[in-house]
Amino acid sequence: MKRRNFIKKLSLAAVPFTLGGIPIRLMAENSLTRMASQSTNDRVLIILQLHGGNDGLNSIIPVEAYDLYYRWRANIAIPAKNSARKMILLDSTLPSDTQVGLHPDMLAMKDLYDRGRMTVVQGVSYKNNNGSHFRGRDISFMGGGFDDYFSSGWVGRYLQQEFEPKQYPDEFPNAEMQDPLAIEMGSDVSLIFHQEGNIPTSISINNPESFARLVSELEGFTDQGIDPRGKPPIALDNSPYGKELNWILGLENKSQDYAERLNEIYQRAPVSAVTYPERYPFNAPRGSMRNGLTPQLQLIARLLDGGGPGLGVKTKVFLVKLGGFDTHAEQVESYDPTMGQHAALMYHIASAMKAFQDDLKARGLEDRVLTVTTSEFGRRVRANGSYGTDHGTGAPVMIFGKGVQPGVVGKVPDMNLQNVEMQYDYRQVYANLLRDWMLVDEAKINSDIFFKDFLNGPKEEGAGNYEPLPLAQQVISGVNENFISSRFNLENCFPNPASESTTIRFTINASQVVYLTLKDIQGRTLKTLLAEEKTEGTHEVAVNVTSLPPGTYFYQLKTGFLQETKKLIVTR
Repeated sequence: MKRRNFIKKLSLAAVPFTLGGIPIRLMAENSLTRMASQSTNDRVLIILQLHGGNDGLNSIIPVEAYDLYYRWRANIAIPAKNSARKMILLDSTLPSDTQVGLHPDMLAMKDLYDRGRMTVVQGVSYKNNNGSHFRGRDISFMGGGFDDYFSSGWVGRYLQQEFEPKQYPDEFPNAEMQDPLAIEMGSDVSLIFHQEGNIPTSISINNPESFARLVSELEGFTDQGIDPRGKPPIALDNSPYGKELNWILGLENKSQDYAERLNEIYQRAPVSAVTYPERYPFNAPRGSMRNGLTPQLQLIARLLDGGGPGLGVKTKVFLVKLGGFDTHAEQVESYDPTMGQHAALMYHIASAMKAFQDDLKARGLEDRVLTVTTSEFGRRVRANGSYGTDHGTGAPVMIFGKGVQPGVVGKVPDMNLQNVEMQYDYRQVYANLLRDWMLVDEAKINSDIFFKDFLNGPKEEGAGNYEPLPLAQQVISGVNENFISSRFNLENCFPNPASESTTIRFTINASQVVYLTLKDIQGRTLKTLLAEEKTEGTHEVAVNVTSLPPGTYFYQLKTGFLQETKKLIVTR
């Protein structure tokens, strides 16, 4: 293939690159591709875009205001009780005005929360949200307000501040940094990665091998004239035309470098030992059955792994996407509000994120990666007559990873309003994650990335009351262990030692099936003391030990992921 024909097939705005069957966008312009060795940390941020406007009220369901929730959306409301598929209570230890439940297909997300690896932020939006898909997406990507029109994105500005610039494409890639700093899944060009004055670029193929073959087969220009490559006179080199042409001519070498580098890392990294979900196991529209998030997260895990410590990509930010959230009609099945398109999407997010976290842990990467969801808006409080929901404003944001400050931030939305009101500006979420997770200096966040203090800003009542939010950990410590022990606890039995009977107490934070067994010193089960569903709270089980010979025994509690064992001494 001649280079001219190759260039004709490229777009200045968008050239997708596929690896392992997944379209990728390599954000390699000189604002984004820096020397990773200059970064102060190896932390990674994944942005999960819920394309179309997620219905937050059927994802994160109000508990205290459930009657109003049901009143305004009876045709799509998730049952709170008396149903095999009912709302999952997230955490009974939370204050009543923050109590929420999860969609029944988000059981895996409940597991993440209970392990201290999930945070929910309620009512995230921006002032004067107009409910527009395209404008709303641009606003959230550029990191501005409703009346801003930035040509750059907040991630692009972050990366510009994080790394000293190098000349692109002449100095790039280089020995210190062979990887793009930002990778976007899919074929769109997202404003989030732009930096003022630069042209984003990426490369599209069906698989790494065909891409490498395409690049290797390129021939030189055959043009005759002033310049054998068809370039304008050197005087025009710094003109807009000259800069764009130089950019195009730099694609060949850069494409080859990235293709070979990423394919090498991808092939070297082992396939995950963790089973990722492939399909929704219940009824849903045909297009909703396949889990589109799974291959994206699997690819990221392999690229970050690279086959061993220090061998994976040094990419700082990933953007992954899941569509189908514009649910004006048939959001649920008419015969069952817990089934349908939105249910499948909730399952896809929860199950894929759970598998991804398990995969990261197995690869020794769990301390490095944090994932945050984003959607252009939420849906209205009231359902429509088509078993769906219309464009709204505020919605919950979910954050996943070992580095989160687990819990629920913000109160249950006011269900008497038409829309979910804004409790937190979306830039507060990003600013706090930049400070506490990506460890960016506050002055840079305020002055160079968001152009306003969203960390310690005005403290007036209402929207615009910016304050530090407990979303992520600057230093990953034992906070998760404390979080777990305060919600799930097996106490020491009393009395102990015991001669006739003893009482075992345990606490759970939501309704769950509980197994309590008595074992001998060899670990053999002697008796099942309890095997039934228990509601949230503290429970007691009386155990008669008169039939047991004196000695040492163990009692074990299993519920969900939790398994705890303690010692019992029997005497006479």
